[in-house]
Amino acid sequence: MECVNVSSALRLDSCGSAGSLPRGATLGDAPVQVKWPLAGGGGRGFWKCGKWRGRGAVAAASSSPAAPAAPVAEEEDVDRVGSLSQVSGVLGCQWGDEGKGKLVDILAKHFDVVARCQGGANAGHTIYNSEGKKFALHLVPSGILNEQTLCVIGNGVVVHLPGLFKEIDDLEANGVSCEGRILVSDRAHLLFDFHQRVDGLREVELGNSFIGTTKRGIGPCYSSKVIRNGVRVGDLRHMDSFAYKLDTLLRDAAARFPGFNYSSSMLQEEVERYKRFAERLEPFIADTVHVINDCILNQKKILVEGGQATMLDIDFGTYPFVTSSSPSAGGICTGLGLAPRRLGDLIGVVKAYTTRVGEGPLPTEILGKGGDLLRTAGMEFGTTTGRPRRCGWLDVVALKYCCQINGFSSLNLTKLDVLSDLQEVKLGISYHLIDGKRIESFPSDLQTLEQLQVDYEELPGWQTDISSVRSYKDLPLAARRYVERIEELVGVPIHYIGVGPGRDALIYK
Repeated sequence: MECVNVSSALRLDSCGSAGSLPRGATLGDAPVQVKWPLAGGGGRGFWKCGKWRGRGAVAAASSSPAAPAAPVAEEEDVDRVGSLSQVSGVLGCQWGDEGKGKLVDILAKHFDVVARCQGGANAGHTIYNSEGKKFALHLVPSGILNEQTLCVIGNGVVVHLPGLFKEIDDLEANGVSCEGRILVSDRAHLLFDFHQRVDGLREVELGNSFIGTTKRGIGPCYSSKVIRNGVRVGDLRHMDSFAYKLDTLLRDAAARFPGFNYSSSMLQEEVERYKRFAERLEPFIADTVHVINDCILNQKKILVEGGQATMLDIDFGTYPFVTSSSPSAGGICTGLGLAPRRLGDLIGVVKAYTTRVGEGPLPTEILGKGGDLLRTAGMEFGTTTGRPRRCGWLDVVALKYCCQINGFSSLNLTKLDVLSDLQEVKLGISYHLIDGKRIESFPSDLQTLEQLQVDYEELPGWQTDISSVRSYKDLPLAARRYVERIEELVGVPIHYIGVGPGRDALIYK
């Protein structure tokens, strides 16, 4: 079998061509089976011993798939998307559920790799294929529907294997091939079923001060990671020591929570179960830090998909009503092993209004009938939990705060169509205390957040259906004024506007 050196095979030659890109690398003996659709003809091969082995056709001159001929609206799409940096990211600007998955799905055809960098199955990204079929993803990156895209689950993600395998099975059952298209970092931490049980026990223990988590075990798993007794994906390659590590985790949980019953038979059952999981997962395991950085060196384009959002960031969110990872720009570097200077364009995704699932502050929340109407119109129920989302007006103070932290180059304003029936729309443009003192930035103090009052700016509604509009100039004047007023207040351009759930329901501005 012919062996090709990775670096030389991928380097652009004087004629502008490039060799096919290896899809993964492992430090172990077992090769990672991968598929590289961009190489033409679906060439197949694998990494082993630092080299690419197998069939490797030569790709076209461009490092990104060429855009097909299309009408004017599609040309605007390509111009806007084609200017994005080699490494770009899509991050949430609010409390999650902004519609990040849809934008990632649309952009994925212009990128070689889509990568998750943090969070776990608490992320719920709903996307639709070209036939309008709905897919709800929690761990698998949203680029999976684009057959030329490699999906990477980075080291910063916590991985629940039963959930991952179910997603893969569901995708395969619906005609979406996952073979050779998903890589899981050997450095990612494993989230066990007992982490989910501990999550529930912890919420009960907090009583009326409960956080309102998804009970997916995310916090307990990150806790295991931080106190340095977690189990990583790479440990599945060493089942001789796996049982000892898992026993340590389970004993800690039993000592901490009286309601957690642990026995040696439980350990044995889990070990046998994970032996089977290890065998199935082996083809997916890779040193993704190497894969990602090798892609960068060889001019491949990478799109990072954030889970949750900045207002749920463990450092910058409404602590303690936050997630347990860093869904802001910094989490990209630590969750994928990327140098900060490699990051380029970051797109912030924000709804035309505000929603939040679970407990915690929501300054612009609309209570009563108004909130119910917005929730119904926007179908605001959690992808992950099914819980009804709390709804409110767009919080410009929080949005500016998120833009400041992440340095967004542009924004994607989603669900503008949901506001179409309203006579007037409001923007929460500033905060003040009861004594009238203005608050200059988003406060960290929960007591302040609970007591502050929001200053609103009212704008006329457009009261017409915009779901079929595909050009910015065709939006009603009032809708354009709303979009442009947000740009003025935040200081970041809005390049993408969502007017419906489908792939095509996106306006490029």
